[in-house]
Amino acid sequence: MSLPIAPKPAIRRFHQARWDEPVIFELTTPGERGVLVSRSEPGVREAVGDVVAALPAGMRREKKAALPEMGQMRVLRHYLRLSQENLGADFNIDVGQGTCTMKYAPKVNEALIGTPKLTDLHPLQDQDDVQGILEIIWNLERAVAEISGMHGVSLATGGGSTAIWTNIAMIRAYHEANGDGDQRDEVITTIFSHPSNAATAKAAGYRVITLYPDADGYPDAEALRAVIGPRTAAIMITNPEDTGIFNPRVKEWVDLAHSVGALASYDQANANGILGITRARDAGFDVCHFNLHKTFGTPHGSGGPGAGANAVSEALAPFLPGPVIVRNGDRFALDSDRPQSIGKVAPFYGVAPNLVRAYAWVMALGAEGIKAVAETAVLNNNYLMKKILEIPGASAPYATGRRRIEQVRYSWQELYEETGISSEEIGIRASDFGMHYWTSHHPYIVPQPFTLEPTESYSMAELDEYAAVLAEVAREARETPEVVRSAPHNQTVHHTHHDDLDDPERWAITWRAYQRKYFS
Repeated sequence: MSLPIAPKPAIRRFHQARWDEPVIFELTTPGERGVLVSRSEPGVREAVGDVVAALPAGMRREKKAALPEMGQMRVLRHYLRLSQENLGADFNIDVGQGTCTMKYAPKVNEALIGTPKLTDLHPLQDQDDVQGILEIIWNLERAVAEISGMHGVSLATGGGSTAIWTNIAMIRAYHEANGDGDQRDEVITTIFSHPSNAATAKAAGYRVITLYPDADGYPDAEALRAVIGPRTAAIMITNPEDTGIFNPRVKEWVDLAHSVGALASYDQANANGILGITRARDAGFDVCHFNLHKTFGTPHGSGGPGAGANAVSEALAPFLPGPVIVRNGDRFALDSDRPQSIGKVAPFYGVAPNLVRAYAWVMALGAEGIKAVAETAVLNNNYLMKKILEIPGASAPYATGRRRIEQVRYSWQELYEETGISSEEIGIRASDFGMHYWTSHHPYIVPQPFTLEPTESYSMAELDEYAAVLAEVAREARETPEVVRSAPHNQTVHHTHHDDLDDPERWAITWRAYQRKYFS
């Protein structure tokens, strides 16, 4: 019996809405209102009198806030128009975000975090009044401890880079407590580990040593042996690295760090391919972190709000950021009496909505489901890699002929040499088909890079469609290159001038700064 031949994937016709939409401050009409805020309740006025006057002087504005004044319908129309000019994880096949890991965020979880039981909570409430959220966070910490194999967990951080900073802060505190904080002034990382590892170590005052891969793309163990020693505070590595290549000698790296008294920190921001299969502590790591807004099915939210999870060995547990949630019988409390703690790393004790989403994701899947996430992510990634490598001009440098884990850093270098069309231009043209992809972190060690990570969220048909779009753009690069160079044609995005991005004097990140710099 012969199997039916799958139809050739269709490339959808796409044309995005384009609005000449002003900045919201330009739409203001003095005196116009969208919501009339009610006066304070009579009981409050009787007890306090003039509510504004009762506020401490430091909390009172001298003049009204410079906010846009608009009717509700105009506000709604403004933001709906802006939303029509976006691509996003719920709109397109978003496998192209690479190491930033866009995946499906279950919509049932939005109902969970929209309940007044959560939205009406305030982090300054008495602990007796917030037992429910404390229990959820405590249970999620236990789940992360099981997934990582670690002893203790903190969910205080608001994202991945904050979590990596927390890792290096705990490492520094550990060495200082042992009396060799001044001696250990170096951190070792690899060029294909997430750049935030090097950045946070540098920000913490360490000299950063960056190792490059061997000819097959694996972190070079001999290079590590040449630089590690009594000055090493830690190795901070991602595995699999941002190429999707898993370091099979990772245990050897950890053992080598421990042999000189250093610690080992594991960046697991992109753990989609290893959940339930391998754990940080199984390889001997002392500390690791997860991005809950990547791996655990909570919305990435562009620049936020994210959520980070730090997991540590028993030796590092005293240094976890505070306060720590503790369980006493069937009650939960915040413990701030931790003399070795590095202290607060974020306001209060975590991004509660994202922690609830992550907890719901974990509980809905269970242990078997979480492992299935990893297996599906790896299957999707290797299927997509096969499709991409069938496109003339595309390649996957390093680890030739070997499987990758959850992502691949590809290269268009062959196509670039043939046509002069760059990876960035291909990405812009792909947006004309309603698709998006990311190149890679700098420096571009892989020439003309693009990094894809399909996660567990996408079907075979969707991966076929994504690959078909890239194949079509590669064909255009050869046959009608000017179509690619002049893109986008169906999109709202446009080419940016790097002179503007690279000159801080031209940045205007607020309306007042924009007016001051360009209209004063």
